[in-house]
Amino acid sequence: MEGTASVRQRPRPSHKVRSENNSENKEKHDKKENKFTKTISNNTNIELKSGTYWLTRIVFLRFQAFIYFVAYLVALHQNKELIGSKGLLPANLYLKRINDHVNGNIWQGLNFGPTLLWFTDLKEVDYWLDAIAYSGLMLSGFVIITGCCNMIIMAALWILYHSLVNVGQRW
Repeated sequence: MEGTASVRQRPRPSHKVRSENNSENKEKHDKKENKFTKTISNNTNIELKSGTYWLTRIVFLRFQAFIYFVAYLVALHQNKELIGSKGLLPANLYLKRINDHVNGNIWQGLNFGPTLLWFTDLKEVDYWLDAIAYSGLMLSGFVIITGCCNMIIMAALWILYHSLVNVGQRW
C-alpha cells in the first residue's frame, strides 16, 4: 500500500488490567489516608478523616458570628441615639409613615420596611431595639463559644440584623 500513511496506534491496556490497578491504588490510598483522632468529654474518641471540611466550617461560622456580635454590640450602644424614640431619625415615626402610606396593611408594610418591629408596640421602640440587639448578642456569642450552629440560628441572626438595618434609614 504505497501512498497511504500508516498510523501507529498505541496498544490499550485491557479492562482487567485497569481494575487491578484501581484496586491496588485504592489499597495504597487507604494505607496512606491520614486519620486524626480527637478526644472529647467523657473520653469519647472521634475519628476525623482528611479531606473533610470540619475545621473550615467551624472557623467560618465563628468568624461570621464574631462579625454579627460586633454589629449587635454597636447596635446596642447606638440605636437609642440614632433610631430610638428620641433619636435623630426615630424608627417609630418611620414605621408610622410607612403604615399611613400602605393604609394600615401590615403585609404591604413588610414589603416597604421588613422588620420584626411591625409586630411590636411602636410606643416602646427603645425596649424592642435593645431586645433585638441583646438577642443577637446571645445567639452570636453562643456560636462563637461553641463553634457550632444550624440553619435556624443563622437565619435568626440574619432576621434580627435586618430588622435593625431596615428601620435604620440613613444609618
